[in-house]
Amino acid sequence: MNHDQTKQQIIDAFQFRHATKSFDPTKKILADDFQFILETARLSPSSFGYEPWNLLVMQNEAVRNDIRDVSWGAQGQLPTASHYVIFLARTGGQMQPDGAHVKHMMDVLGLSDEAKAGRTKRYGLFLEEDFKIGDNEKAMTDWSAKQAYIALGNMMSTAAQIGIDSCPIEGFDQQAVEQILERHGVLDRSVFTVPVMVAFGYRADEPKRSKQRRCLDEIVTFVD
Repeated sequence: MNHDQTKQQIIDAFQFRHATKSFDPTKKILADDFQFILETARLSPSSFGYEPWNLLVMQNEAVRNDIRDVSWGAQGQLPTASHYVIFLARTGGQMQPDGAHVKHMMDVLGLSDEAKAGRTKRYGLFLEEDFKIGDNEKAMTDWSAKQAYIALGNMMSTAAQIGIDSCPIEGFDQQAVEQILERHGVLDRSVFTVPVMVAFGYRADEPKRSKQRRCLDEIVTFVD
């Protein structure tokens, strides 16, 4: 396959992808295909490589129904999606330089003790001086959520390239969803928050109109 063909296939996938409001409940994503989508989330980049997200693949119908009651933006998706993913972003306290998750990630990255010390110092300066969020729990939690959206985008783009539909969902009562997940024993609210959810499956109907976006000239400025 040549370079131009590859580019066209990617653009075609982006044209294909749309915010699917209702899926065909009789069509299920193959396990191998969904593992492929999950793998692109795992391989997604994050600031400092600290991966401040986890994923809940919510296939439990009873829990889905509970979430639907407090999710105005997922009324059509929750009952019909083949797979429903809830992103969990680590709370601000979890992402401090001396936090257990940050220390664990430095082990995952295979850093030496010397490299760990240097990275801890650099990370602390980033939080305190560059972004000035180190002493703000809410800002730190929001920063974790920003990282999760990178993985979210990669998952949806990947799915589109293999003909699988998706819909990102922010239309929900965040606190209520977190309370439901905590009640079902799958969320510790001191560790994680829920910034976004995403449904995957196969569209029940074709979109009513083509994709509408601003032109490149309106959104891009080249500074030479």
